[in-house]
Amino acid sequence: MSCLLQTSFTDPGILPRATVCEAAALEKQIDNTGSSTYRPPPRTREVMINGQMVKLKYCFTCKMFRPPRTSHCSVCDNCVERFDHHCPWVGNCVGRRNYRFFYAFILSLSFLTAFIFACVVTHLTMRSQRSNFLSTLKATPASVLELVICFFSIWSILGLSGFHTYLVASNLTTNEDIKGSWSSKRGGEASVNPYSHKSIVTNCCAVLCGPLPPSLIDRRGFVQPDTVLPSPIRSDEPACGAKPDARMVGGHP
Repeated sequence: MSCLLQTSFTDPGILPRATVCEAAALEKQIDNTGSSTYRPPPRTREVMINGQMVKLKYCFTCKMFRPPRTSHCSVCDNCVERFDHHCPWVGNCVGRRNYRFFYAFILSLSFLTAFIFACVVTHLTMRSQRSNFLSTLKATPASVLELVICFFSIWSILGLSGFHTYLVASNLTTNEDIKGSWSSKRGGEASVNPYSHKSIVTNCCAVLCGPLPPSLIDRRGFVQPDTVLPSPIRSDEPACGAKPDARMVGGHP
């Protein structure tokens, strides 16, 4: 229960959106990189990570280039660092800051389901030794219902735990595995995962035991209203955030 609450209420690694001035400066920088007037400016950047070229995509909602392994969640409408997936069961995204709690939750849930299933089977077996099996089932309908629920849920929970154990050992995310970012799922040549440490133990320690990064959300700040990006700054207009010249106030030079 503690892991479930931590997964639900912990900031998954939301990146704050660019301010109006930052977005305007970045848009101006992108426009200046366009090679000609008839071609749209590039919306990707390339960075080198451990000898592997990684593309950074531009987020039109947050007005910034997403850092590596960051994706925009369509449900939460935020860019999340090391985005894994949006889990509707916990009501939150699973990302860099709460993935370890999510993994501990599904792992403990797997052990709990297997333990309950084994206890119910043992209980029905011991009671059936004193009477026949059908009489035992009729006498304990709650145990039968619990047995059926555990039987059909244990396979999905164990499968989910095994899948995320594979991801932890490979230092991958669900988003990267589904998209085939470092495999041949897209039909191209398989590339090397630049985030893997080439060791299962090191990957597990990096994902589950590393220091928890601080949250970038200003919980005490004020919500800024949505504003339209300003038009390109002219030479006779003050820059964004700059104070107007006192000589121009009132229209007098």
